[in-house]
Amino acid sequence: MATATNLVPHKIFLAGRWVDSPDLMTIANPARPGEPAGFTYQATPEQYEEAVEAAVAAFGVTRKLPAYERAATLRNISSGIRARREELGRLIALEAGKPIRDALVEVDRATLTFRLGAEEAERLGGEVIPLDLMASSRGRVGITRRYAAGPVAAISPFNFPLNLAAHKLAPAIAAGCSIVLKPPSKDPLTMLTVAEIVEEAGAPAGSVSILPMSRALGDRLVADDRFAVLSFTGSPAVGWPMKARAGKKRVVLELGGNAGAIVDRSADLDWAVRRITVGAFSYSGQVCISVQRVFVHDDVFDEFADRLVAAARALRLGDPLDPETDLGPMVDVRAAARTQAWVDEAVAAGARLLLGGHAEDTFYPPTILVDAPLDAKVCSEEAFAPLVVLARFSDFEAAVSQANDSRFGLQAGVFTNDLGDAFRAFDGLEVGGVILNDIPTYRIDHMPYGGVKDSGHGREGLRYAIEDMTEIRILVVAQPG
Repeated sequence: MATATNLVPHKIFLAGRWVDSPDLMTIANPARPGEPAGFTYQATPEQYEEAVEAAVAAFGVTRKLPAYERAATLRNISSGIRARREELGRLIALEAGKPIRDALVEVDRATLTFRLGAEEAERLGGEVIPLDLMASSRGRVGITRRYAAGPVAAISPFNFPLNLAAHKLAPAIAAGCSIVLKPPSKDPLTMLTVAEIVEEAGAPAGSVSILPMSRALGDRLVADDRFAVLSFTGSPAVGWPMKARAGKKRVVLELGGNAGAIVDRSADLDWAVRRITVGAFSYSGQVCISVQRVFVHDDVFDEFADRLVAAARALRLGDPLDPETDLGPMVDVRAAARTQAWVDEAVAAGARLLLGGHAEDTFYPPTILVDAPLDAKVCSEEAFAPLVVLARFSDFEAAVSQANDSRFGLQAGVFTNDLGDAFRAFDGLEVGGVILNDIPTYRIDHMPYGGVKDSGHGREGLRYAIEDMTEIRILVVAQPG
């Protein structure tokens, strides 16, 4: 099983300085409950205040940085992450319990995210707008430009401890903003290691702080009116109250969902089964766009279910550091116990288990249910677990309605070779993204990413995040005469 290799507490990154605090944090190893993956510190209120004051002061510098300097910093971070790929991948596997193959993919994505941030910094521009649309506006033209909005407060989650934090840090640097990032309490060591790379990359002094902190200090971060932007990724139960407390700052929320996939009778079943196996069970389902609900046409339901059970049964559950492992542990015992309770509730209400359904410590096997009531938590809430619920449909429009019968709306997948149904899904699904002939779990880091309904507010993806971290200003030029 995965074991820690360095138990010296990692200092925290306060405005360009490495500091400790009296509040030592023990980081658990999900694969071996009770054994630490490492140690670090939580920031004190005084350290928080120092970080915010430094971010405010540094913004006076970052907002004036030319594009080539912002881009150079981001390229240096990208290169630094690539150079430490194996180290960072192992660290993610240790403290997040993510299988090493997936952890290394996350590192590669972060390398891309920072490179894309550099490219966006270089092409951040505006437009020329003709204003002479009526006689009184003759001889006038408008020129728009984006300016950095101000310091950014960012809070990132445990399930992608590197790349989801990168989606806050990279656009902030690209936009010319300073940032204070609260990394996840369950696995902060990854971003503290990245802070070493940031320090070497050339970011202005004080412009970046990466501070593990208590929930109370996190609440202070949210409400602090010295920040111009709040970017949060996490649960709806936490995110929406944050928005209410955030005051006048811009707020971007990515809050997850219970993603649906539709498998029509024209679908390529081999491909659909292969991809849904990945989408439902990767990282033990602890992905906000994990496939949770699958709506399958009556004509192919039985064959699809049999194939999916066979594919899921073949997955290997085990040590995250083993390259052959497909599923590692859930993030902690409590997450596995919650999953067990939800599955038990569904079965008691009439659902049938086709596979799995029994926790062992932090490990939960791939689980497939059918006939689950729509009001069961496995259908109506975000499971964040390696489970998928299958349901039948006979009419495509009805399948779209079933998929929409959720308070969430992040992404949806549609497997069909009927072009008409593809566009009916695009027009009818109430989500931020429709993925045709692939799983809703698909994402590449420059695409607009976010949801509707309880799934969030605003969009991530480098260019789209930068839009929320900048303000449009127009210069109106009048030609006298």
